[in-house]
Amino acid sequence: MEQQASNVLESDKGWRIWWQLTRPHTLTAAFVPVLLGTVLALQFTKVDLLLFAAMLVACLLIQAATNMFNEYYDYKRGLDTEHSVGIGGAIVRNGVKPSTVINLAFSLYGIALLLGIYICLNSTWWLALIGIVCMAAGYFYTGGPMPIAYTPFGEIVAGFFMGFVIIIISFYIQTGYINGDSVLISIPVSILVGSILLANNIRDLDGDKENGRKTIAILLGKKGAIILLGSMFVVSYAWIIGLVVTGISSPWLFVAFLSIPKAIKATKGFIGKSHPIEMMPAMKATAQTNTIFGFLLSIGLLLAYML
Repeated sequence: MEQQASNVLESDKGWRIWWQLTRPHTLTAAFVPVLLGTVLALQFTKVDLLLFAAMLVACLLIQAATNMFNEYYDYKRGLDTEHSVGIGGAIVRNGVKPSTVINLAFSLYGIALLLGIYICLNSTWWLALIGIVCMAAGYFYTGGPMPIAYTPFGEIVAGFFMGFVIIIISFYIQTGYINGDSVLISIPVSILVGSILLANNIRDLDGDKENGRKTIAILLGKKGAIILLGSMFVVSYAWIIGLVVTGISSPWLFVAFLSIPKAIKATKGFIGKSHPIEMMPAMKATAQTNTIFGFLLSIGLLLAYML
């Protein structure tokens, strides 16, 4: 385990410091919903690629900034050390000033805001209000007097904003309306986005408990949290079956089932593990399940449109 930690420390050099600060394994939680909402819109209208690009970059910037807020406030509360697993480590390992991290996060928010203005100019200004709420949720996930990450609602908030809301907005800016298909297709992806946070909380359960957090993983206990994680995967795939069986969606959506082995690996990867570093593969597999599932779902929708 010490050798693994050493390898992590040795990789923290140059541009990698800033890349790791974004926590790249979480960025797919922003990419997948934008792609899915846009591909779904293709079935109803011609897609504006500039709007798609603006939405995608804005969401990636907000996600990266949220991770930086996490890095900053966990450091301020004394939760991160140079040997902490799953963090960017720019502050505690690489000597980057905390003020630099927080300022960079707000700078990314500023760029996302400018992109949001472009999106609003080409759709509706009501999206400005929704965007501000999304950005506030990203900040207050670990910032403020009562961080969302310290409560049992982290997975719900993440799934709602980074899954449902992004898919709906991505669909709306292309079509100008919201329909039942866009709402229903967003549910399984929202659940899987929430599963990424649950996996993170399972990994950090012991440390979070010592620091007074009340995450759902702590409330359920490790075994219960693993069962919940597996259940979230099951519900996501069952939801697709329901959409196809009821005739709401095309059987091409079953292509998303190719991601099942990764979901199984993610669930089993937590069983019998006690150290955070041992659970990192399972956590990464959870994020990969979300990515592969959403990407394959997008392919299924594209095939349904083309064929």
